[in-house]
Amino acid sequence: VEVRLKRYGLRIRPGVDFALINPEDDPRYRHYVDLLIELAGRRGVTTEAARTMVRTNNTVIAALALKRGDADAMICGLEGRFERHLRNVSLIIGPRAGVKDRDLSALSMLISQRGIIFLTDTYVSIDPTAEEIAEMTVLAAEEIRRFGMEPKAALLSFSDFGSRDAPSAFKMRQAAAILARIAPDLECDGEMHADTALSEHLRQRVYPHSRLKGEANLLVFPNLDSANITLTALGAMMDALHVGPILLGTDKPAHILTPSVTSRGVVNMTALAVVEAAHKAQALVDLN
Repeated sequence: VEVRLKRYGLRIRPGVDFALINPEDDPRYRHYVDLLIELAGRRGVTTEAARTMVRTNNTVIAALALKRGDADAMICGLEGRFERHLRNVSLIIGPRAGVKDRDLSALSMLISQRGIIFLTDTYVSIDPTAEEIAEMTVLAAEEIRRFGMEPKAALLSFSDFGSRDAPSAFKMRQAAAILARIAPDLECDGEMHADTALSEHLRQRVYPHSRLKGEANLLVFPNLDSANITLTALGAMMDALHVGPILLGTDKPAHILTPSVTSRGVVNMTALAVVEAAHKAQALVDLN
């Protein structure tokens, strides 16, 4: 590590500016194994498997460090499949109070010359239910407010305010009804086309009584296919900066990047995780 730091002209120092966890001789190894068995022993993880995971799986090690309080946040995902990292984060960190395990979701932010827009769920839920879509919308709205912006959510569909009656359209219609009940202060409407969401002029022509005013800044998709395809297509066409995916609903700040992330993307997500950790720490102080 020190050789590489010197090669790239970096002045940070191991043991001073950052700590390294070497699973081969770290004194916390036994504690991490015991914690993993405690958390996952009834979910098919044997003692021997736990020892192997703590020796070889960086995501497991990071999650255990975060769980024990040895770290304030974690970033993973530069190698391997997203769902494998998600499985370990869900197993060890788990959802925060009031959030079900299946309600974890991913929020992506695109920054372009046109402005900032958020998309969800871009990486986690393959085919969420109406209830899960409503929950992920609430979580996404909370995160957007942390950026100092007021969320304006549009539930997207190929149906435009009841123009079609397919199951996916009905699902988004149900989600809109649930949101009106559980988050009445959230500016949100649907189901609608994407262009209807982004153009108030068009929306006024289609449905002038919409609760959504102006241009939506949060696009909520009916499934993972539509969300991820839109994210990657918009990112390429608009030459947009992608910040994310931001994992929502976890008990502690834990984010899973993708192998295609740039070094700038890693820095951005690290900064976001630090701010999130500081926010959670301040919330605990305020409670006490």
